[in-house]
Amino acid sequence: MATDYAVSCPPVIKDFLFYMQTIKGRSVRTVESYFIDLRTFFRFIKQYKGLCSKDLQFEDIDILDVDLDVISSVTLSDVYEYMYFITRQRQNSAATRARKVSCLKSFYKYLTVNAKLLESNPVKDLEIPAIKKSMPKYLTLEQSLELLVHVPEDNPHYQRDFCILTLFLNCGMRLSELVGIDMTDISENTARITGKGNKERIIYLNDACLAAVEAYLPVRAKGLASVKDKNALFLSSRGTRISKRRVQQIVEHALQAAGLSGQGLSTHKLRHTAATLMYQHGGVDIRVLSEILGHEHVSTTEIYTHVSNRQMQEASKRSPLAGVKVPKKKRVPNATDAPTDDDPGDPPKR
Repeated sequence: MATDYAVSCPPVIKDFLFYMQTIKGRSVRTVESYFIDLRTFFRFIKQYKGLCSKDLQFEDIDILDVDLDVISSVTLSDVYEYMYFITRQRQNSAATRARKVSCLKSFYKYLTVNAKLLESNPVKDLEIPAIKKSMPKYLTLEQSLELLVHVPEDNPHYQRDFCILTLFLNCGMRLSELVGIDMTDISENTARITGKGNKERIIYLNDACLAAVEAYLPVRAKGLASVKDKNALFLSSRGTRISKRRVQQIVEHALQAAGLSGQGLSTHKLRHTAATLMYQHGGVDIRVLSEILGHEHVSTTEIYTHVSNRQMQEASKRSPLAGVKVPKKKRVPNATDAPTDDDPGDPPKR
């Protein structure tokens, strides 16, 4: 792993991290995040409970001596203090706080339920901070076409870059999923990709994707001195599997060429785009869309089912009251209409 948790955290935390990776199937990146979050938490606990020198900088606090006695001493009140600390002093967003709470809940659940090292779980009733749900950014159909048109044709890797953008916009795959595609994963009109938690799924390639792949394969190794990762579908200039950062740069350059830069768009926003276009223009059922995107729960997919302004406008036009005309306003009497001596008005009612 990129991090050194194997030598910088105590055995009980190390066992938890190994459990999450080998048994629960969490990705390397996710396990690294668990390590960082637990290290921050127990650095705070040691500082808060006076278990380390007051002169130590927070980032220098060692957690190697954190044992079951320290872990079991944590109370829900301590966790609330920690939440205040990461909110006020570290300015963690709601999403970051929610991730840290989720990590703590997984850790203590492991200790009480799986490893049975603790009898009580102090964070069992800890609520995960609410995250404001915002409408995801995405490209419209017209903008998506503009993006594909503006892939620089003088680029020696034009076919590769065009294929990458085409797969993003049509399949809704994640960045890690696209980078991880092997030659052997492509079969006729399907591709096998590995998503979160090392879960494999099959996606179908439409005509645009098939055409892009077919145009790319003949020139895949052209101009390369050697191909080091022979099974990788997308290769870098060095003949190795293309990196995530390089793909991000390809997308950034295409967005800039299409005049779409500076709008907060990214590779993940292309995933939003694919899902949105399939839902809005393709009429794809939300359950099918959930399978395509590799979501474990359909509720996760609901963020992509936002409606467009055009759809809302059309819905408004279809209202049964849309054709109602404003009635002519009855004339309101004014002072000049008051009765005079010559015009006594209506006789009083008896």
